[in-house]
Amino acid sequence: MTRLAGLSIISVASIVMLSGASINAATEPGTSGNGEVVVTPSEQLGKSIFFDANLSSKRNQSCAFCHAPETGFSSPRDDFNRTGGVVEGAIEGRFGNAKPPTAAYVFHGPPLHHKYEKNDEGKPELLFVGGAFYNGRATGSKLGNIAADQAQGPFLNPVEMALPDSACVVSRACNPVNPDAYPVTVADVWGAKTCKIDLPDDLDDLCGNPEAKIELSEETREKVEEAYDKIALSIGAYEGSREVSPFSSKYDADLAGEAELTEQERLGLELFGGDKAKCSQCHVLDPSPRGEPTLGTDFTYDNLGVPRNPDNPFYTNAAFNTQGSKWVENGLEFTLAKDPLYKSLASSQRGKVRVPTVRNVDKRPTADFVKSYMHNGYFKSLWSVVDFYNTRDAKPRCKNPLTREADALRLNCWPEPEVLENVNIDEMGDLKLTRVEEEAIVAFMKALSDGYTPDR
Repeated sequence: MTRLAGLSIISVASIVMLSGASINAATEPGTSGNGEVVVTPSEQLGKSIFFDANLSSKRNQSCAFCHAPETGFSSPRDDFNRTGGVVEGAIEGRFGNAKPPTAAYVFHGPPLHHKYEKNDEGKPELLFVGGAFYNGRATGSKLGNIAADQAQGPFLNPVEMALPDSACVVSRACNPVNPDAYPVTVADVWGAKTCKIDLPDDLDDLCGNPEAKIELSEETREKVEEAYDKIALSIGAYEGSREVSPFSSKYDADLAGEAELTEQERLGLELFGGDKAKCSQCHVLDPSPRGEPTLGTDFTYDNLGVPRNPDNPFYTNAAFNTQGSKWVENGLEFTLAKDPLYKSLASSQRGKVRVPTVRNVDKRPTADFVKSYMHNGYFKSLWSVVDFYNTRDAKPRCKNPLTREADALRLNCWPEPEVLENVNIDEMGDLKLTRVEEEAIVAFMKALSDGYTPDR
């Protein structure tokens, strides 16, 4: 495809980083003489915040609770992965509607914008690119970085970390329960004034109640929001660091001449990047526009026709889901419908979710650990994902639209899509891959897990 134009969206004035040296430093981390990653002060602060369980209403859940290093900064809970895919929040019994996406490599994506590309018929096609969360609602328009925008969401989400106010995050990050866990403080990175805010004496008690209403003066609220933005920028910096996004897979080592892919992995690579499997049309293998190694995604949006996950706990979460089992993930439509300029285009994006990176797609702590895939965790293995891409339109439809993956494989059918509109029929559905070719693609994707150590 040939790019024709690129324009901004959702009030994004520029897709250049706006957050200053502290966040930009994350794109060029240093290493020590023995090869260990050296984080910047802002990255270290972001790391401390990322792993601090006190930054939730019940002091029981950190960012890492849903985005753990051992799983490539995705869900470390295979008990949830085996069923609905959604991780329980800080409040017992509260679940959101989606499987936790990986926090790795998000930093390198652009703010949400649109562009035109020529399709296979030579006609201009409108594409939306960038943003974070499956529906792109962390647009990057607020802080200039989608990872930082995204970081502000879970703290205040009542079905996630469930704090009632950003003042709770600021207060607890500025005054950590365990100072030793903060070798670099908020004041060290952002200046002493950042934490000098006159907050209510009973704030900490209020922060334990997700429904609490915290009244602040206009001046205090402004200071809180400025500090909250800086905290998010540091989290974004950490997510952009070599600890979270290290580009250290076997595939990277192969490109550097420090390892060699196996014959099966090499076949998988050829198929992944070729015209038969078409994987790289969205999960690009080329270096990013800013020069990083491949990010494994073009940050566009697609409806792949993924079935409903019948075990999604959000269906029965009556307090936060008034639609019950009729709820569907409408994807980018949800975000565009809130923007006056793009509301008329929202329905054309119904069901389209952000293309994730394939880096660390198989990273897991043990061989028997179950990961779940797609926004709703419907699939439980990489092979079933590849087989779905290959045979979605070749196999018959399951009679029951809520057929689970294991039963669909046993019955040799696929359920109907969660969202029927805008399904991608150009790059998947009946690829005519053999079982050997499917398994080769899986083998290659397994070579994208970070932490590979070449044999010397």
